[in-house]
Amino acid sequence: MSGIKGAEVEPEAFRRACAELAAATWRPEFTIDDMPAPQRIAPFAIAISADVTDAEDNDIANGRLILLHDPAGSEAWDGTFRLVTFARAEIDAEMVADPLLNPVGWSWLTEPLETREVPFSNPSGTVTSVSSQSFGQLGDEDPRAEMEIRASWTPLLEADGSGLSAHVQAWQDLLATMAGLPPVPDGVVMLSGRRRSAR
Repeated sequence: MSGIKGAEVEPEAFRRACAELAAATWRPEFTIDDMPAPQRIAPFAIAISADVTDAEDNDIANGRLILLHDPAGSEAWDGTFRLVTFARAEIDAEMVADPLLNPVGWSWLTEPLETREVPFSNPSGTVTSVSSQSFGQLGDEDPRAEMEIRASWTPLLEADGSGLSAHVQAWQDLLATMAGLPPVPDGVVMLSGRRRSAR
């Protein structure tokens, strides 16, 4: 993996963080793909996408995770790294009417970070839940509902860039929860998900 300015100028801390992202272990329901990273938010950036499928290979959730790095630091981040995510999943249409749905959706991000004792700061984001119903010639289609989470947080990595792995696992927990997958029991080794080649 490489940042947007080329491997020859990447700071060692960014290279170390990228290596941890590349070495991450994924649930078998996940398919991971490299994707273009934004080029104007930070001097260095890398991004991946994830598609989550069920036993019948139906898409049930998807998301993107972007790692930003500014060696000079950012006052808004309160650090030199920032993780940005977008996650989306279909939900039961009845759930959209629940006023607690969006706060619960936000906890699906923060609780894995806290449970895994991942050091982080400055979380921010939005949770959006919407429903749609078709009419006319499309009236036979079932109502649909989706939840979207857009969020970012500052991972408090070590000076050498190590420590990203736990953040990636917490993000995987978020997507798995949104997809309705059962948690992996403690002590159970996950079979690796699929990883496509870089584009």
